[in-house]
Amino acid sequence: MNEPTPRPPLSADEIIDIVDEHDRVVGRSPRGEAYAKGLRHRCVFILARDAEDRIFVHRRTTEKLVFPSLYDMFVGGVVGAGESYEEAALREAEEELGVSGLPRPEPLFRFLYEDGPRTWWSSVYQVRCTLPVAPQAEEVAWHTFLTEEELAARLTEWEWVPDGLDGYRRLLEWRATHGS
Repeated sequence: MNEPTPRPPLSADEIIDIVDEHDRVVGRSPRGEAYAKGLRHRCVFILARDAEDRIFVHRRTTEKLVFPSLYDMFVGGVVGAGESYEEAALREAEEELGVSGLPRPEPLFRFLYEDGPRTWWSSVYQVRCTLPVAPQAEEVAWHTFLTEEELAARLTEWEWVPDGLDGYRRLLEWRATHGS
């Protein structure tokens, strides 16, 4: 089996696929322009757990194009033009955690995130990371691993990225009907 070619992090100038309400590609755009114009695109959300089953939680850097300085319980990001959700999930998880050799993240479900002008198809994954993490400084300002209970206690205390918070609530609902 061929491993995907490593891809660099996406910048505002990187080209991404623009999709319709059914997640079909209808065009391409630079990422920054897609954000500015509210063009629907694709993102991946990966819940990363350590060997002790704790969840990787981080605060985004001030330089992020979307939701700077907010907390997130997922690693992930935008799917590049022509890139599959699966390729993007592994790329984003390894980039943000600062590791290589992760197992392929397990796909769980997809949902359409819509919040005013912000709209993207979101594919949710989970992965076990038993490697020491060295989070990407351009993406992660601060990080820790929290138990499910510790994370639940902070949901009302910290300011979370709205798409991640929506994804996490959907994940809890999904687990209630599908198991962990």
